[in-house]
Amino acid sequence: MSDVKSKIRQFLTKYIEHNNFNDDDHLFEKGYVSSLLAMEMVVFVEAEFSIQVGNEDLNLDNFKSVDAIAGLIIKKTDN
Repeated sequence: MSDVKSKIRQFLTKYIEHNNFNDDDHLFEKGYVSSLLAMEMVVFVEAEFSIQVGNEDLNLDNFKSVDAIAGLIIKKTDN
């Protein structure tokens, strides 16, 4: 799980100036992620982890934090 979170953080720090965010910080509420970056996150997750993010997965709860994104990835790769 820490490797997954590390890859997510590495991706996000390319776009977020404030790199001192926590894994459980709500990225949207804090203003770190725009809708455009959210779509880039989906593309990144699919490509980096070889998973398909379906319409049922496209909700804020799955992408609101590093923890949430990692949880989605783990759930999708464990199936």
